[in-house]
Amino acid sequence: MATTAAASSLGPDSGVPKGGASEALPAATPRFPSSLVALLAGAIFINYFDRGNLAIAAPQVQAELGLNNAEMGLLFSAFFWSYAPMQPLAGWLAQRLDVRWLLAGGLAAWALATTLTGFAVGFGMILAFRVLLGLGESVAYPCNALLLARRVDITGRARANGLIAAGQALGPTAGTIVGGLVMERYGWRPAFIAFGIGSLLWLWPWIAVTRRDVATGTVVAPVRYARMLSERSLWGTSLGHFSGNYAYYFTLTWLPLLFVKTFGFSLSHMAMVGAGIYAIQSIVAPATGWLCDRLVRRGWHASPVLKTAIVLGHVGVTATMAACAGAGPRDSVALLLVSGVFFGLQSAPLGAISQTLAGPRAAGQWMGIQNFVANLAGVTAPVITGLVVDRTGSFAWAFVIAAVMTLMGAFAFALVVRRVEPIDWSA
Repeated sequence: MATTAAASSLGPDSGVPKGGASEALPAATPRFPSSLVALLAGAIFINYFDRGNLAIAAPQVQAELGLNNAEMGLLFSAFFWSYAPMQPLAGWLAQRLDVRWLLAGGLAAWALATTLTGFAVGFGMILAFRVLLGLGESVAYPCNALLLARRVDITGRARANGLIAAGQALGPTAGTIVGGLVMERYGWRPAFIAFGIGSLLWLWPWIAVTRRDVATGTVVAPVRYARMLSERSLWGTSLGHFSGNYAYYFTLTWLPLLFVKTFGFSLSHMAMVGAGIYAIQSIVAPATGWLCDRLVRRGWHASPVLKTAIVLGHVGVTATMAACAGAGPRDSVALLLVSGVFFGLQSAPLGAISQTLAGPRAAGQWMGIQNFVANLAGVTAPVITGLVVDRTGSFAWAFVIAAVMTLMGAFAFALVVRRVEPIDWSA
């Protein structure tokens, strides 16, 4: 029903797409700055590579430190204790500071946290470094949103977000494969140290490219938060993002233990299967972005195009999660691989919807609020899953909960989010 509601208004608009008609891009800048988008995608790749390492190391960490599932759930969620509440502040800083250096400083902080985790000697130290990791990574998406709203118009925004979503998906893909293989051979501690130091290599090309890009560092007059919080669509995108994130973080944090402890996979086998989900997402996300932008360039309004894609993605994840609840190991693996298609279908329109609604004046702040709500799923999903698995002895109810949460997101984007076009903040 939600899908039908979103799809029923599909059709070409006459004239210029309304989603981009009132947006002003900085003078003398390319409409699709490829180098900038590639570096933003690279930062998100590193972001997800580093935040997902603990899930890959979980079997070794749990065995070495003697932790139960509830304690592992706390470690998984600790990242979000700082990451989620920092989002509004990160959006506020993005609108008021030079976003180039804010993003660079955040990456340096999260690389340090990853490195230090390799030296941790107990539960408390890992917990503290996960909180530091969340602080550093909190600036990534508000900075991304502001830069894309400022530098990419509506005819290229879904494609840009699709490429960044590919980086988001390839982070866990590479992290699962490389992390799993490296940890199996050398152990989890050397892997964290090497990955943290390696993350710093991104800073050199970022500084080199953005030094020549004056518009990237421009400070934009912000919108009052009271004005933003009165927007119904902000709450719709926030609820929808939270609901989609619940299943995504459940998958990101708990699948390694599901595969190894329940299905009996080796660490390397788990790495290859788990990586397949994110590899599929990394292909579908940019393809979805390309298709959405193509339709918009041909005269279709951005609103039904973007909303239909994201609702279909949520419905698909709902179906695969629900089916996994009653499936065996072989069928669960197949269903989870299919879920990668629908995660990819969600990814490209998600950022494009928010950036288009907020515009350059408010995109950083909007994403700060939205990402705060969305990443509460990162706090709740790992802990709820750990408690449910400890109580029931299986992952069946954890999959059911993930399905129900995702279905809520489909309704949020279909019915709560209004028409996707720039909001007039002066009204």
